Amino acid sequence: MQQNPTILITGATGAQGGSVARALLNTKRYTVRCLTRDATSVKAIELQKAGADLVEGDLDDKDSLLAAMKDCYGVFGLTNFWEHYEKEFQQGKNLIDAVKDSGISHFVYSGLPPYLELSVGQFPVPHCDIKAALENYARSLDLPASFVHIAFYYENFFSFFPPQRREDGYYYFGFPQGDTRLAMASVEDIGPIVAQVFACPEIYLHRTVGVVGEDRTCKEYAAIMSRVLGVTIRYHHIQRDVFSGFGFPGAEELANMFEVQRLYILRRSQHLMESYCMNPGMQSLEAWLIKNKQRFLQLLNETEYV
Repeated sequence: MQQNPTILITGATGAQGGSVARALLNTKRYTVRCLTRDATSVKAIELQKAGADLVEGDLDDKDSLLAAMKDCYGVFGLTNFWEHYEKEFQQGKNLIDAVKDSGISHFVYSGLPPYLELSVGQFPVPHCDIKAALENYARSLDLPASFVHIAFYYENFFSFFPPQRREDGYYYFGFPQGDTRLAMASVEDIGPIVAQVFACPEIYLHRTVGVVGEDRTCKEYAAIMSRVLGVTIRYHHIQRDVFSGFGFPGAEELANMFEVQRLYILRRSQHLMESYCMNPGMQSLEAWLIKNKQRFLQLLNETEYV
């Protein structure tokens, strides 16, 4: 009996890599091998119980990547700027070089567009620009590669941008997106998209696929939140220069990201349509909110007045 092809997943214990691991396991078409720095971690053991194989390795150590890729058909590559910052490029290069040296048949890299280039050199956004540079590097090696660009996570409303209650009793979220549409998706929905990319190399090799579940204005998102959650939530446009001065780590970078999107990424309707074709189970914001309603309401109840 022929063994299923093996796909290595980096970042498997994180949200995005975990989504891909679960989706590939669900297809029952692949042996899923998860790269982890600690095979005894809770999330690694959960993946193992779900049916994945674990292999220890580190993006700083190319030899460990070569060992992890032994006999693999494919690799899903994910690098993390917010954990490693500028070191992300070298880690990504190690990954891509290992893919090249291992003769991988299909490499899928989770990247992002070149924001500095989109803004004609005006607004650097390293967490996007480094991934774009890594994409270019992979293309320069003529790898059998595909690329996925996931939109702003719905889940960011649980972490980075939870609605804040003000003295008027209403809740507000805000950033420099303005009235331009903001493409969003649940991180849960990237897995089935990547599974489709691996399943159909004749369609997706050398292509970039955008993962988008919604493409609306922030005012529309606020109205959806208000309707589903039964409280008044409003969007507040914060000017880029104001947001960048908030002082938290990454404030200027995020301010630049939203400003580039506001000025240069006006809609992603094509990515939206393709995402629903590839993954009919894509969640709208409304569907995602309904599923997570109790968690969201608990978050709002814990919010202090600002």
